[in-house]
Amino acid sequence: MHEKQSKRLAYLLRHHPEAIGLKLDEHGWGDVNYILEKEHMTRKTLEEIVKYDEKGRYSFNEDHTKIRANQGHSIPVHIEMKEVIPPDPLYHGTADRFVSSIEREGLLPMTRLYVHLSTSVEQAIKVGSRHGRPVVFLVDTRRMIDDGYVFYLSPNQIYLIKTVPAKYLTLLKK
Repeated sequence: MHEKQSKRLAYLLRHHPEAIGLKLDEHGWGDVNYILEKEHMTRKTLEEIVKYDEKGRYSFNEDHTKIRANQGHSIPVHIEMKEVIPPDPLYHGTADRFVSSIEREGLLPMTRLYVHLSTSVEQAIKVGSRHGRPVVFLVDTRRMIDDGYVFYLSPNQIYLIKTVPAKYLTLLKK
């Protein structure tokens, strides 16, 4: 439902608000009315995009006058996320072509602000499939917490961290 408009919204709220002259505040919130006007979208359509997005990519503020992406930003914003103790282990799905660099350098946010981690192998495979032939790394979250690393939970229940050094990763064999 509204897939093209949802992708456009992700593009604007996560990467290029300037494409339509949208100003985001420090927490990533943008004006709903401005987006509706510039994108020639109805409020009903925007409400449906937010409500039915299977990944929970977006949030409205309390009175639905502002909207933001919950995570995945390549632009500097500070989404108010809770520090959490995550389940152990977590998983990271990627494409097989990245295995050697990940084994050397660990997981880096690359063009995003955080590394995204999944709670299941199945979810990680799904994520990895978007980038090529999927592979999954197990993340030793217990050891990372013991070593002082901080994990966050985004509003749509994705675990985030700034980086995962290679020593905390195990490539799962199929």
